[in-house]
Amino acid sequence: MAKRCNYFWRLLATAIAFSAFGLGGALFSLSVFPLLILLIRDPEKRTLLSRRVVQMSFAGFILLMRALGLLSYRIVGAEKLNRHGLLILANHPTLIDVVFLISLLPNADCVVKSSLARNPFTRGPVRASNYICNDSSEGLVQDCIRSLRAGNNLVIFPEGTRTPLDGSLKLQRGAANIAVRGKRSITPVTIRCEPRGLAKGQAWWRIPAKPIRFTIEVGDDLAVEPFTQDCGEAIAARSLTRHLHEFFLNQSNLHANPGT
Repeated sequence: MAKRCNYFWRLLATAIAFSAFGLGGALFSLSVFPLLILLIRDPEKRTLLSRRVVQMSFAGFILLMRALGLLSYRIVGAEKLNRHGLLILANHPTLIDVVFLISLLPNADCVVKSSLARNPFTRGPVRASNYICNDSSEGLVQDCIRSLRAGNNLVIFPEGTRTPLDGSLKLQRGAANIAVRGKRSITPVTIRCEPRGLAKGQAWWRIPAKPIRFTIEVGDDLAVEPFTQDCGEAIAARSLTRHLHEFFLNQSNLHANPGT
């Protein structure tokens, strides 16, 4: 009986948390961010302040979910994020991965769907924060490189979508192209959750039997130079993508089989 009550409470709490996220996002989009655009004329200052607002909002959402008993988390190597111009590549097991990562970064840039820049409920934070829109693949790579050179911390999920429930990984080559063409080291972040929840193909109301335990581990930088020596950019990007695939797959397997 106690387990059943706990389950229904967490189901209700999940609905409360995501309702708060949606309503808060709409409120900020219709009030705070339009005011930032109107009142702060300096684009750089406006972008920094807007990103700070997003960071604090996302951090508040994570704290709300923890307070409601929906999740717990552990951050390993967070001090490695206290730098500028990082190309942060992470695996993508859950719906709230980007929320976690941006909550740790005061000046985070990310790639968003171009439709979000036109949506009246999301265009405020997208425009004010100067996030990168995925209008075209070639222009997207150059926009990401420019963001890194400007000192922004760019968050990208090489999978392009959430990891399926079976744990299979399929990385796209775009992130590797950014690293190779921009000559940027990669800061890898491994996100683990146990039990799985908020995964691809899993509705938000299909909550696991117990709260999700997140472990977010920031790894040492991965230099790109070894992949670009004596070969063209296309070959280097393919080689780097294979390496990243093996890296994230190995990290997942180590977590699943800690004794091996």
